[in-house]
Amino acid sequence: MSADKPSILVVEDEPAQREVLVYNLEAEGYEVFKAVNGEEALLMVREENPDLVLLDWMLPNVSGIEICRRLKARAETRDVPVIMLSARSEEVDRVRGLENGADDYVVKPYSVAELMARVRNNLRRTRPAAVGQTLEFENVVLNSESHKVFRAGQELKLGPTEFRLLVTFMEKPGRVYSREQLLDRVWGRDIYVDTRTVDVHIGRLRKALSIKGSEDLIRTVRGAGYALG
Repeated sequence: MSADKPSILVVEDEPAQREVLVYNLEAEGYEVFKAVNGEEALLMVREENPDLVLLDWMLPNVSGIEICRRLKARAETRDVPVIMLSARSEEVDRVRGLENGADDYVVKPYSVAELMARVRNNLRRTRPAAVGQTLEFENVVLNSESHKVFRAGQELKLGPTEFRLLVTFMEKPGRVYSREQLLDRVWGRDIYVDTRTVDVHIGRLRKALSIKGSEDLIRTVRGAGYALG
């Protein structure tokens, strides 16, 4: 996973349609992973922890409906948005897809522009900063487009790593992140960084957030990691 880009898993067994999706998603700035069947999709979800899944209904061996059901049954993946892609256009099929956990349902053939809009809309729940939303928690305001952070109206000076850490925390206040999860989200899988580096940057973030009379918003959870609030 990239430290900055939202990541999307495309699960589509038809090569031409898969490549059209990959091309357009990458053009939108997303990091894209590919799977051609259900088993590979489940493996990729565990390994890459994508921010969203585009899932074809008709897959070999294990159907998209079953993959969606399994993803929504696991605590680790139930919050990952799933957009079901299907040639089945009847109302009963749409209802079945949604009842099995799909967050959205798009009928083939679809408008690429509309699909990209649906992707952005679903990502607002999981990666709001990545689609340009302003984040707020307590008296902290983070503007993801200008890369500015304010606390109680006072602009704070954050380094790029501290900014990404704060984005991660503010997208899901209260969630406890382990050091390994923060390494994956903030630094990315392709960069080797020791877990002790996380502690160093958490310390820098705490210092940057500290203004006179303010409480420490970063909570250390012994044996588990860190959380905001």
